[in-house]
Amino acid sequence: MPEFDRPRLVLTMRYDRAAEAIDWLCHAFGFGRQAVFAEDDGRIGHAQLTFPGGMVMLASTSDGDAREYDRTTAQPRELGGRNTSAPYIVVQDADAHYRRATAAGATIVRDIQTEDYGGRGYVCADPEGFIWTFGSYDPWELSTD
Repeated sequence: MPEFDRPRLVLTMRYDRAAEAIDWLCHAFGFGRQAVFAEDDGRIGHAQLTFPGGMVMLASTSDGDAREYDRTTAQPRELGGRNTSAPYIVVQDADAHYRRATAAGATIVRDIQTEDYGGRGYVCADPEGFIWTFGSYDPWELSTD
């Protein structure tokens, strides 16, 4: 496998209210806006939010079959609030991140705790019901010796 000088795994998501989601993700979780492209109707055609070591690309959901991608995915509201996957994001201080997210109104799914395998972490949902996991455990630092 080729080696890269920066992470190459990027999460992609669709939000019903993408412009509001961008504001909330930046405020609650600490993402930074790298690029946001709005369409003429105010919907988000493409956005890139950064977090140290990673990125999330997102856009507005579309009505009907306007986007091929939207036919292959589902929103939590369409699945009774369930998610089919959830990102895990490494943070330096999980307790501080937890306080920031709860102050912004994140719904706590699993309270902050010390993990058996190391580090501290918690699980929460954003306003549209997407699940996010944040923790100080960094799996890249796991020794295979």
